[in-house]
This record gives sequence, structure tokens and C-alpha cells, in this order.
Amino acid sequence: MHWLNLNNMKAKFLFLTSLFTIMMGINAQAQHSTVQNPISWTVKGWDDSPITNGPARGPVAPPVVYQEDNTLTFVADHPEYVLYIKDEDEEVVYSTVVTSAETEVTLPSYLSGTYEIELVMGNWLFTGWIDL
Repeated sequence: MHWLNLNNMKAKFLFLTSLFTIMMGINAQAQHSTVQNPISWTVKGWDDSPITNGPARGPVAPPVVYQEDNTLTFVADHPEYVLYIKDEDEEVVYSTVVTSAETEVTLPSYLSGTYEIELVMGNWLFTGWIDL
């Protein structure tokens, strides 16, 4: 019986194990991407002061922040930010300091709707939109 060949069984086992591992990775990635939404940022200078005193450098990298319901998740190893949540009238309805040690910020449950989110880091202002 050809299909009972030991080498053939090893090949089938390795193939099925590899397929299972790949499918688990795809499933985990799909679950993660559907739960948390990355926030898209625009970047600009916070005020009219000069951004740099030295030679011109490339633009600053925007923060990597994910939103799930009222929780914002920051990637580890980020700088300190001042966080502002503004309503449609551009009134600040919530603000806090996000220290470099924090990876999660839970926004108040009374916030509901679409808000502008701002992160300030030194002379840099990052703006985006979130739905709560």
C-alpha cells in the first residue's frame, strides 16, 4: 500500500502541521485587526516657533495608537504626549498626560460620537478622528 509509506506519512504530517500553523497565524492576525483600529494622523507644528535649530531633518514619525471602544492603546516605547479630545465645536472635553510608561488610556464612558483627537509632543501636534 503506497499511502502507508513511512516517508509519505512524514511528509503529510509536516504539510498538515505547517498548514495548521499558518492558519492559526492568519486567524490571530485577522482577530487582532478587526478588534483594534489604528488612528490615522496628520502632523504639523504645534505653534509658530521653529521646529529645529539645526540642519533640516525628515518629518517626525506619527504615533502608533489603536482604538478599541473607549480604550486607546499606545505602542510600547513611546514619548510622553499631552492628549486632547475635542468636540465638533473644537472645545476640549477631555485631556490628560500620557506618560511614556503608559500603553493604555481609557477615555470616559460619557464620551459618545465623533471627536477630534490631538496628541502634543514638544512642538509637534498630531491630529486625527475617533468614533466613540
